[in-house]
Amino acid sequence: MYKCIIVDDEELARELIQTHLSQLPDFELLASCESAIEASKILQKQSVDLLFLDIEMPVLKGTDFLKNMVNKPKVIFVTAYRDYALDGFELNAIDYLLKPIAFGRFFNAIEKFKASQHINAEHSAVLSPKTDHIFVTKDRKQVKVVFDNILYIESIKDYVTIHQTDTKITTKFSMSAFEKLLDQRFVRIHRSYIINRDKITAYTKQDVEIEQIELPIGNNYKKHLALLL
Repeated sequence: MYKCIIVDDEELARELIQTHLSQLPDFELLASCESAIEASKILQKQSVDLLFLDIEMPVLKGTDFLKNMVNKPKVIFVTAYRDYALDGFELNAIDYLLKPIAFGRFFNAIEKFKASQHINAEHSAVLSPKTDHIFVTKDRKQVKVVFDNILYIESIKDYVTIHQTDTKITTKFSMSAFEKLLDQRFVRIHRSYIINRDKITAYTKQDVEIEQIELPIGNNYKKHLALLL
């Protein structure tokens, strides 16, 4: 569940964003604020994933508010003025929405935010100091994966499934990025498969067998693999 705050001095604008958000099950609205000062008090106490931030507000502009924040959440700027677009993107905003905001355009901005979260999740997987495990993101938790327990890794589009001795975990990751996190016991045998060599029970020139599961060896990997098995 992504936690959000709306910051806009116009009540109708806040209500429209709130209505749009209510149609998205993965988002929780923590507060709807009419000023940056009010939002600042909440941000000091709450962890926030996404900020819908108006730019032209009395007392403190949204851009100035964001510039002075220490721990910046992701931001989608909402404003009635096109002239601020460059300022918004220079501050690494996810998107820049012009009022009144149609739901289709709002949904597109939300998808950009979710994509950015997946990238962060991919980059958050790290080797431990002992290099015997990593942590990967599953259901917004960092889950420990011990190398000794991995049988093989399977790539499905933008995700990898880590098949282990007793369970499996699917997480947002590119295969090439995940491969770089593994140690020397792991070898790529196919564009869609990485195996743990210690778990091999049999193999031929065409496939590798792990716990009675046959995995194909890709043509581009056969020559390299012959030196490793």
